Amino acid sequence: MIVVADTSPLNYLVLIQQIDILGVMYGEVLIPPAVQDELLDPLAPALVRSWMSNPPPWLEVRTPGRIALPLHPRLDDGEREAIILAHSGTAGSLLLIDELLGRKEAVRIGLTVIGTLGILQEAHDRGLLDLRKAIDLLTTTNFKISDALLKKFMG
Repeated sequence: MIVVADTSPLNYLVLIQQIDILGVMYGEVLIPPAVQDELLDPLAPALVRSWMSNPPPWLEVRTPGRIALPLHPRLDDGEREAIILAHSGTAGSLLLIDELLGRKEAVRIGLTVIGTLGILQEAHDRGLLDLRKAIDLLTTTNFKISDALLKKFMG
């Protein structure tokens, strides 16, 4: 199984200082060049840019193959490249993505997806972090979460 990440989960895990759980949980995470560019963008938080400037050994930037997938035109470059990269991987590839449109498109073409909250839940289940504390930190960022979803994860 390969694990491919879009920008959002990486961004938020860096901001709440839980990014290292990805290496522990998945061993290796791939990102396409467009995601790397988004994480290094001058408008990205300084902490995120700094992290991406010196990425951990478990993160690999990989250019997706040229696969013609009929994807929604409103996807941004990072979402599009991440979906294509995950789709070109082995069966059972996992895509880390938060944005609803990107998640819908990925599921439509048969990918398994998990977002930031799902990653935190999985890490909590493995004893890697305290879910309540992680979500409390997440709510101090600009992460968008409905009250109903927040209640579901906070118990």
